[in-house]
Amino acid sequence: MPNFLRRTTLTQWIIIATIAGAVVGWLDHDVWLGTNVGEAVKPLSNIFLRMIKSIVVPLIFGSLVVGIAGHGDDLKRVGRLAWKSILYFEIVTTLALFLGLAAANLVRPGEGVSLAVSPEEAKQFTGTAVTLSGVLEHTVPQSVFEAASKNEVLQIVFFSVLFAAALTQVKAGRPKDAVLGFCEGLSEVMFKFTNIVMRFAPFGIFAAVVGTIGKNGLGVLLSLGKLVLTLYVSLIVFLLVVLVPVALLARVPLRQFWRWVKEP
Repeated sequence: MPNFLRRTTLTQWIIIATIAGAVVGWLDHDVWLGTNVGEAVKPLSNIFLRMIKSIVVPLIFGSLVVGIAGHGDDLKRVGRLAWKSILYFEIVTTLALFLGLAAANLVRPGEGVSLAVSPEEAKQFTGTAVTLSGVLEHTVPQSVFEAASKNEVLQIVFFSVLFAAALTQVKAGRPKDAVLGFCEGLSEVMFKFTNIVMRFAPFGIFAAVVGTIGKNGLGVLLSLGKLVLTLYVSLIVFLLVVLVPVALLARVPLRQFWRWVKEP
């Protein structure tokens, strides 16, 4: 492999794939009329999205179980950690939703972007009333496998916390060590798995850009650019307003933390 290919970072490949996808999509929409290149490469973007979704459940489960049960057999300490985990997840998620909804309503970045929604999906989103009792009931999974298959993150968090609390009550020995060791191994493997999936990102992004521009033309880039810009500004606001204060309250060493998380 040529040296310049090896020196090209994943981020650079993603940028190259985005530009290449825009060019091919434009050609598909305005020059190669009726070729449907976007439809031909659409499976690549769907495969990438499916691989991304497949990461979530095992990564959350393994990390939470190790983080909680790996702290020892002090059930009170584990209970406090479990309670803080669920409370943190709920509060931070609510703040993220609030900031996201505020940004979407102020900037209205989706105007001009046409997304195909089936009648069943439209009925589901418009006909479901959200209530506190419904949210609390939805938090508890009736089947962890069903929750995993649907990527119900809050249900997975709830199950993982209870599973970790139960694991701390198991007497030290081979069964406990085996389960804890499995979860530690699962976390390690899933981080490597994530690295492998991200290698496919340029192909998935290329296919997604080709499909979007091939269907709507280059004009959609203005609306999508507005959408992406809104996303990044919202993420920066969320980082500064929510995550940095949380890190300071928890006395997390920011420089050391950044050194560990900058690659992910």
